[in-house]
Amino acid sequence: MEKRIGTITILIKGKTSVPAVNALLSEYSSIILARQGLPLHQRNINVISLVIEGTIETISALTGKIGRLEDVEVKSILTKFKEEQNNEQERTEQSIH
Repeated sequence: MEKRIGTITILIKGKTSVPAVNALLSEYSSIILARQGLPLHQRNINVISLVIEGTIETISALTGKIGRLEDVEVKSILTKFKEEQNNEQERTEQSIH
């Protein structure tokens, strides 16, 4: 499987979904290269931006789960840059799952 590099932007309205978003980000921490959070207290909004590297399937799974949360919007952008995993690494990852 090929890996892609991209970004994910998450907008959270209010605070009720913040714990669920953080739990998902912890679950998918292996694909997160960088994370920046910006609370906009005066607007009752939290913005999280991520730099990610992972397979399209893994990235889609993360954004899909986040997008189903109440009062949360998520957008992702993937670059055209592709990195092929070598066969040994791919076999190791498959045996873990």
